[in-house]
Amino acid sequence: MAGFLKRMIRMREFALIVIILALCIGMSFASPYFLTEGNMRAVLLSFSTEGIVVVGMTILLISGGIDLSVGSVMALTMAVAGKLFLMGVDPWLASIIGIASASMIGVIMSFFVTRVGLHYFIVSLAFLGIARGMTLVVTQGTPLSLFSLPPSFKFIGQGSIYGIPFVVILFFAIVIIADFLLRRATMFRRVYYTGSNEKAAEYSGIRTNRVKAGAIILCSTLTGLAGVIFMSKFGAATPQFGVGMELNVIAAAVIGGASLTGGSGSVLGAILGIALLSLVTSSLQLLDVPVFWQDAIKGGILLAAVTVDHLVHTRKR
Repeated sequence: MAGFLKRMIRMREFALIVIILALCIGMSFASPYFLTEGNMRAVLLSFSTEGIVVVGMTILLISGGIDLSVGSVMALTMAVAGKLFLMGVDPWLASIIGIASASMIGVIMSFFVTRVGLHYFIVSLAFLGIARGMTLVVTQGTPLSLFSLPPSFKFIGQGSIYGIPFVVILFFAIVIIADFLLRRATMFRRVYYTGSNEKAAEYSGIRTNRVKAGAIILCSTLTGLAGVIFMSKFGAATPQFGVGMELNVIAAAVIGGASLTGGSGSVLGAILGIALLSLVTSSLQLLDVPVFWQDAIKGGILLAAVTVDHLVHTRKR
């Protein structure tokens, strides 16, 4: 079974690479602006920060969980860090506190999932509203202007090293580390065992509640980190930021091979998934496709990915 899943993951990754290459070739004929340096740089920047959240969501999905609150948690992180900065707190310390608040939400959610026994969906749905409400309380419903952030802090979201945006370098570093750990580290391999068959994992000595809690907290923490990067990039903290982000993040992970039933998926596949979504969005914009059609098309891509996932797991049984 494990060998079958590994083969399917590799096949999904290869298929995504082929689709992405085909899309790039097709769009190079459809629009002269698609393969320009400016557009490719914009596409890369568009999914780099959100891709950090995708990494955390993928690991959580593999463990058998899901988090619908990532958009709200990101907004809360930005609000907490931004408010503290405006109160005179050093921006680096304010950001650490903001990320810590995101991690604490993960801790609380893990308590309700592992100790109380509630389902991930219900808990994260509740915190989608709780975190958004707390964001509105902190900001009083008004965007926080943070243009006075020091240049050293703005470098996180706006700076470059040898012409490469720093956020892109950070993104790829996180992807490489996470992908390596999931493939090689025993501790992270337990995420697959827990998601595949929790009872069997428990009988083999794996503390599945710790695995699930760790995946939830990691997802929230990476979401908080992404929030700080966005705050640095835009120089603002908007209470409505991240609305609907969870759908895009989950879609990218599922398109990349992560199963909604747990036990399968890869970081590389998820990143290919969000890259595909970003390229599709860029293509539709260059072709002047109306926004509502863009949402419909991306929804169709997600439906196709979920259908493939269902058929694969039906065959596995």
